[in-house]
Amino acid sequence: MDPIIQGFSLLLELDNIILITLGVLIGVMVGALPGLSSPMAIALLTPFTLSLEPIPAIAMMAALYCAGTFGGSITAILINAPGAPPSVATALDGYPMAKRGEAGRALGLATVSSVCGGIISLLVFIVAAPTLAAIALEFRPPEYFALAVFALSMLAAMTGKSSLRNLISGAVGVLLATVGIHLTTGVERFTFDVPELDEGIHFVPVLIGLFAMGELLSQSSTLNKVVEQIQAKTMKLPTWAELKSLRNCILRSSGIGTFIGILPAEGSTVAAIVGYNEAKRFSSKKEEFGTGTPEGIVGPEAANNAAAGGAMVPTLALGIPGSGSTALILAALIMHGFRPGPYLLNETPEFLYAIFGAMLFANLAFLAIGLAGAKFFSLVTLVPKQLLWPAVFTFAVIGAYSSSSSFVDVYVMLIAGLIGFFMNRHGFGAAPLVMGLILGKLVEESFSQSMIIYDNNFLALMESPIVLFFFALTLVNLSTPFWTGFKNRKKQNAAA
Repeated sequence: MDPIIQGFSLLLELDNIILITLGVLIGVMVGALPGLSSPMAIALLTPFTLSLEPIPAIAMMAALYCAGTFGGSITAILINAPGAPPSVATALDGYPMAKRGEAGRALGLATVSSVCGGIISLLVFIVAAPTLAAIALEFRPPEYFALAVFALSMLAAMTGKSSLRNLISGAVGVLLATVGIHLTTGVERFTFDVPELDEGIHFVPVLIGLFAMGELLSQSSTLNKVVEQIQAKTMKLPTWAELKSLRNCILRSSGIGTFIGILPAEGSTVAAIVGYNEAKRFSSKKEEFGTGTPEGIVGPEAANNAAAGGAMVPTLALGIPGSGSTALILAALIMHGFRPGPYLLNETPEFLYAIFGAMLFANLAFLAIGLAGAKFFSLVTLVPKQLLWPAVFTFAVIGAYSSSSSFVDVYVMLIAGLIGFFMNRHGFGAAPLVMGLILGKLVEESFSQSMIIYDNNFLALMESPIVLFFFALTLVNLSTPFWTGFKNRKKQNAAA
């Protein structure tokens, strides 16, 4: 009970409440602007939080993460242009409802289901994270190596054009993680006589380049695109009777989203799509989906916000990011001197409850912000990209330089931006590369330690049943997308 009181008391300071509120407002606005995303905002925010204390800095990022997931539903409903990928499914029924004059009702349904999904996942988070961390205390380097390899294999199942492309992106991230001096042998690798690279490639400039600069270049071709915009004057919360009729859909989607969020690398987008599909499958009015049915809004919205809380479980308990955004939060934790994993939760449990409190506050703030600012946020969608993107570029350069006061990091950011642009253009996602960069060091260090323990006998790793379990899951993950594709092609050929 004492860690809970300590964690919540840390957030009750006025400065911390202001920072968390600011994170919520930034997250909603970023989510509401098409082209911007919460990973981009977190990447830009990271260098500016280095001057803050660790708890308010991470709490602000966590609040921004939750709010960004919700904010994408605003543009999905009002202009049929999802502000964030998880809101793609919301647009399928949210926009038709708005077109028939019920934009306020659609926003109300999205808000309430988002709050419910977020709170349910946080309750699971607060129970599951310490339990998972206690189990992880039994892990040795071989088990961590197998766990990290399993997490990398989950990249094959991330959303994108191709499982193979996701794996290639992850492999590039792992390769980038090898730059610098090897901690075990002291050998310099890929530094090209640049002293700033001795400690490896820093997270911040790569994150800013991939997400901010890459998206800036991608969006440059849509500057003059005109979209139909529907303005919401007020938000209309659903009635108690309507919520009662939708409770099963909200609970089911919240459970689905939490489970998918806990799986490393899956993320909110997968949860939203699955939530929408399951809402349709269990609905008695399947034919109304796509025309503006409430279930088509609450299903994906409850799922994608529940996934946000679920993704924090492996991030804090195991040091394995559950999504692209939590990979950035994990990088920020490391930069603030924390070691994510079981030791973090056992040695500083108040930190866990402080993050829980920040995310809970963020979810409850959606209601107040939505009720008070529905009209304002519908106007935010009209910000010209000709003004928006120069500001993003300026913050990107400042953020990359300020992380370690080095122009080398600015060059790294610009190069990462070009790489991110070509990756997006050819179907290679940035999130798998980030997760490969984060997990690469864990894979290498735990493997090196395992080889020292077993005197370079790789087969000795198989003596651990936990290692065998994770290796088996890895094989299943790697083979499932290809078997699924093979079966689909076989069915198509048979039908033809």
